[in-house]
Amino acid sequence: MNQDPAVSFSKLVQIMDELREKCPWDKKQTVASLRQMTIEETYELADAITDNDWKGIKEELGDLLLHIVFYAKIGAEENQFQLSEVINGICEKLIARHPHIYGDVKAESAEEVKKNWENLKLKEGKRSVIGGVPRSLPAMEKAMRLQEKAKQVGFEWDNREQVWDKVEEEIGEMKAAIQEGDQAKIEEEFGDVVFSMVNYARFLQVDAENALERTNKKFIHRFTKMEEAALNSGKDLQHMSLQEMDAIWNTIKQQQQ
Repeated sequence: MNQDPAVSFSKLVQIMDELREKCPWDKKQTVASLRQMTIEETYELADAITDNDWKGIKEELGDLLLHIVFYAKIGAEENQFQLSEVINGICEKLIARHPHIYGDVKAESAEEVKKNWENLKLKEGKRSVIGGVPRSLPAMEKAMRLQEKAKQVGFEWDNREQVWDKVEEEIGEMKAAIQEGDQAKIEEEFGDVVFSMVNYARFLQVDAENALERTNKKFIHRFTKMEEAALNSGKDLQHMSLQEMDAIWNTIKQQQQ
């Protein structure tokens, strides 16, 4: 059914109004109490995207849309803003930041669009190109966003070979710190290695956060399969040698290839 989105959205707003008035749980919620649930919903959407689960993506988008309407309802009750202001605000921002569509600025590539976007943000009063990166982002995602934003003002390597040279340089510095035995220095240099690897991922056009999450999921799948295989043979991992576990692991790995 290809229904008018405006009709569907109006129905959601009406339901939110009714729930806020009649449901004890919904009446109790505040922006603070919703915060963690919104974060969880966002990660559930991220999981669905990683799994290329379109049914899940559709469902999680609905959950996030509910949260947006919920926040706007509370904002209206607190006399802070109306839902229409939220919608109009993003419309105005999109028009202002796309002068190549709604004005006379030319942008022939996605990179030019991104540079124009950052320049416009600075003209709007942003004090730093990297100032808009949320403090609460996961560290790896934050590293990628910081690097992407720095790129918009030309703070970027020319090619991936240069980036890999930097990775090897950082690995060398980490090895030196390990030899020294300075734990604080080891942690610092390890962070530099990870940051440089995130940079290299960008040059490979790889989403570092998503790539690591895919590896996490692969590890979880193989490890649980290894546990099942051990139990089926009448053993458990705690009483198996590393060599025995490694043999099962390699068998599972070969089955998945």
